[in-house]
Amino acid sequence: MTARTIRLTLIGKPGCHLCDDAREVVGAVRDEVAATPDAPTIDYDELSILDDAALADRFAEEIPVVLIDGEMHTYWHVDPVRLKSALLG
Repeated sequence: MTARTIRLTLIGKPGCHLCDDAREVVGAVRDEVAATPDAPTIDYDELSILDDAALADRFAEEIPVVLIDGEMHTYWHVDPVRLKSALLG
């Protein structure tokens, strides 16, 4: 059985305390998921709205934003239980 790969993206900006909180939650959940039998592979990246005008136009009022495979999962506050469930889904 081939493990599936999930693209997980955190969109934020430097100096954003909610983004810092989200980064911690996302990191902890990634570690939990990685320790799960038959866990998916998670390709993780972070993007800053300061580096991309299109991201700033779309998400400036919602950061931090978590995308799973390019689709919005959540914004502002990351619920670790909900994120883990979505990643293991």
